[in-house]
Amino acid sequence: MRHSYVLPLVFSLYFLTLTLPSKARHNHYHTKHNHPHYHKSPEISPSPAPLSTPSSAPNEAPSPSPIINDNLHNASNFFDLPTFGAIGDGIADDTEAFKMAWDAACQSESTIKTILVPRGFSFIIQSTIFTGPCKGGLVLKVDGTLMPPDGPDSWPKNNSRRQWLVFYRINGMSLEGSGLIDGRGEKWWDLPCKPHKGTNGTTSPGPCDSPVAIRFFMSSNLTVQELRIKNSPQFHFRFDGCESVHVESIFITAPALSPNTDGIHIENTNDVKIYNSVISNGDDCVSIGAGCHDVDIKNMTCGPGHGISIGSLGNHNSRACVSNITVRDSVIKVSDNGVRIKTWQGGSGSVSSVTFSNIQMESVRNPIIIDQFYCLTKDCTNQTSAVFVTDILYTNIKGTYDVRHPPMHFACSDSIPCTNLTLSNIELLPAQGDIMLDPFCWSAYGNSQTLTIPPISCLQEGLPQSISPIDIDHC
Repeated sequence: MRHSYVLPLVFSLYFLTLTLPSKARHNHYHTKHNHPHYHKSPEISPSPAPLSTPSSAPNEAPSPSPIINDNLHNASNFFDLPTFGAIGDGIADDTEAFKMAWDAACQSESTIKTILVPRGFSFIIQSTIFTGPCKGGLVLKVDGTLMPPDGPDSWPKNNSRRQWLVFYRINGMSLEGSGLIDGRGEKWWDLPCKPHKGTNGTTSPGPCDSPVAIRFFMSSNLTVQELRIKNSPQFHFRFDGCESVHVESIFITAPALSPNTDGIHIENTNDVKIYNSVISNGDDCVSIGAGCHDVDIKNMTCGPGHGISIGSLGNHNSRACVSNITVRDSVIKVSDNGVRIKTWQGGSGSVSSVTFSNIQMESVRNPIIIDQFYCLTKDCTNQTSAVFVTDILYTNIKGTYDVRHPPMHFACSDSIPCTNLTLSNIELLPAQGDIMLDPFCWSAYGNSQTLTIPPISCLQEGLPQSISPIDIDHC
């Protein structure tokens, strides 16, 4: 009989030892965090200098901090949007839930955290800046769909119309997933101020700002991979003042006549790798702005669109420096341009050490083009200053061109000509008919290492005598 009293006592003690620790862990996470890592969308300076303080940094907008407990994420450090209150029905505004998930992941002490946008849900997110630095690495895994409000009329008046999702001062982030980012740009493209693609393309006055879909600003060690994004109101991706960017296996699509829908734009950004991706849109497939160096673009399929461009550079008499750019092993098809360098008169600086190699052209209007007279209107005046273009190599570029324009077009500055242009294994044939157009050259110096098709006899040998090293603004 004495044993019958002892046995229940032993079981009661054992049960208490199991339950007390779990309650302690649970109560430990009922702690408010007073440093939220998200903000409403103020304006950010469009072209910051690399690794410098932005001229207009995001304002510290105080917001209520989430209460975090074990029910909000599991032991694998996954922060699931519906767990934070997101609906995901494509109608409800899920911005606050996204902010809470970001803040919880950003503050987590774990080495790698994953914010999950789950498959089968569509989340509407307002224009928002997600701010770092965060503790450790962070993965935003988009397996469902992310969308902004539908067009200008649905855009909150106090939100920026220049950007949608901005990631600011983030070190070590991956944006990936099997889902979709849908920019819902159609109503933005139809604004009266946008260029209409009619016979006499016209525009009307009025507000014309349209948001960039995804912008990384003053961030480093970034990866974007295996993601689909479509129909951005303006650029799909923009990297400003960033370092160590790797874009891999993404798919970008927008209609051929959608205005300013560049696939990937980089500015003041270095150590960039863009590989194994497909981009079809209404503007440049990839555009490289001022302050970029050490960029490698490989195995891209571009078009329809405007091709792969360096520029435009030197607008409003600005100084631009671009160097060590490689574009290789790619296909450009049914595009206005193939590989292009475009600069404004009156600019300064230089474009140097650029290689375009192993590129297949399919019915491209301007397969190879340098345009130092770039201008969006007909009233641009001639100026003596120019961005110096030198050491450009074109090798193994083959395919067909649209017969409305010459297959090679080198229009360089009168006062600061292009130098050291080198061509090797160029074979460009008309997409229709048998008439082959001659290349065009103006103030262009260089050489052809092999016979080109069509032959390029207009390229001048040696170096121009009209300029001295003092006249050239080397970067």
